[in-house]
Amino acid sequence: MFLNALEQQNPALIDAAVTLWRNGEIKPDTCVIDVDQFLQNARELLSEAQRHGIQLYAMSKQIGRNPRLCQMLLDLGYHGIVAVDFKEARQLLRHGVAVAHIGHLVQPPQSMLAEMLQHRPEVITVYSLEKARSISDVAQQLGIVQPLLLKVTRAGDALYSGQEGGFDLSDLPQVISQLRELPGIRIAGVTHFPCMQYNPLRQSTLPTANMATLLAARDLLIAQGIVPTQINAPSASSCETLPQLAALGVTHAEPGHALTGTTPANQHGEGREKIAMLYLSEVSHQFAGRAYCFGGGYYRRGNLEHALVIDGAHRQRDKVIEPDITSIDYCLQLSESHPVGSAVVMCFRTQVFVTRSDVALVSGVASGKPLLIGLYDSLGNEVKGEA
Repeated sequence: MFLNALEQQNPALIDAAVTLWRNGEIKPDTCVIDVDQFLQNARELLSEAQRHGIQLYAMSKQIGRNPRLCQMLLDLGYHGIVAVDFKEARQLLRHGVAVAHIGHLVQPPQSMLAEMLQHRPEVITVYSLEKARSISDVAQQLGIVQPLLLKVTRAGDALYSGQEGGFDLSDLPQVISQLRELPGIRIAGVTHFPCMQYNPLRQSTLPTANMATLLAARDLLIAQGIVPTQINAPSASSCETLPQLAALGVTHAEPGHALTGTTPANQHGEGREKIAMLYLSEVSHQFAGRAYCFGGGYYRRGNLEHALVIDGAHRQRDKVIEPDITSIDYCLQLSESHPVGSAVVMCFRTQVFVTRSDVALVSGVASGKPLLIGLYDSLGNEVKGEA
């Protein structure tokens, strides 16, 4: 999906990744991140957000919940990190990373509420009165009041499979009434997902029906006498969408793919955020006239299309035949035959935390002197003895 944009915006990252692989510093099935470009993208986003009065929580799941990159973002001035599930929260909190938003897209389990509340997240998103009551009970035991975001939905909204949940908009007045009786919590605002999506016909990222629901929920809060401090509108947060979000009254956004330049709007290499990550593999074997490269990093919604196969000085683009969704991506099949041991470079939308991929952090890419500064597994744990 992003191979053209990679070659246009950051060809030095290809050379850096192949150099590190040839030197034995990284292995196949590695996502290679240009840290300097990653941080430049982060600065662009932060500057745009500050210009429009929006607070940014950074998303880390796409980059393998990497605590080192998360801390770099916090050092730049990001408001906090969003943990989309409890395992991400656990991983980041173990490394002392400030987690600001928990519970969206996955609710925190009962057994972890005390641990999470002790770290005082700015907000926890809830989908049910039962979870809000549990949080209130634990907060009372800790002597705190925990701010909550209410995820609100209504018929006709766009919900991804496996991510369904939230209060129905029509029930919101009754929900607010019951939540007001819980002394350990307060309603800070509302959220939804996805609130923005790329429209390929219009070649731009636009609000979804979910955005209208979110804003209607905001208005209901205000009508109930609650002044929301957060209108959180995640998905496709980028320099392109931040002005739109601000115009709609959104207060918080959660960039993830924009940090690596892999938003759909940048597939033609025209985005302000430049490509800062690629996927590196190696031809494993040939079968029936086609080459197969080591897998492990395939994400079925990643829009993986082409690979660049590098054998010495020879470079050839080839089509990737995506594996059947019922199969494990032990290997990825290419359309043509290539020598065993050739490097394979791809660039697509990643969700590293659901893969087996390593994550290599590299500095000095633009200078032509790449330096491997960190090597981690897909869950953000450092790979010992490799970097």
